[in-house]
Amino acid sequence: MKKIIISIVLVLTLIIVGYFTFVYYVTYSEGYRAGELIKFSHKGLVFKTWEGELSQGVSEAQRFEFSVERKEKKVIEDLKDLQGKMVKLTYKERFATFPWMGDTKYFIIKVEEPKK
Repeated sequence: MKKIIISIVLVLTLIIVGYFTFVYYVTYSEGYRAGELIKFSHKGLVFKTWEGELSQGVSEAQRFEFSVERKEKKVIEDLKDLQGKMVKLTYKERFATFPWMGDTKYFIIKVEEPKK
């Protein structure tokens, strides 16, 4: 009986660790979005995360919501400086997220001001 309980606990632990590893490291897609940076804020009650919104057109339906990981210091500073301006964002999309990482599945890894 003791062996069965240990086996079950071990399998459950491996499944949980595997899930967390998969969600954190595996990227579903990568891409670019361009538009006007209309919102960038540090929000949350328990976990403070960096969240933003990009307007890609006139309609409300053409908004791109994104998160920025805490470790991306340069991206955070660039987004603060470019508030209200046109930007080009490079992102990676994950299958899921954790509350301490951000509200969305889209994580910005690079910010550029489009060339004129």
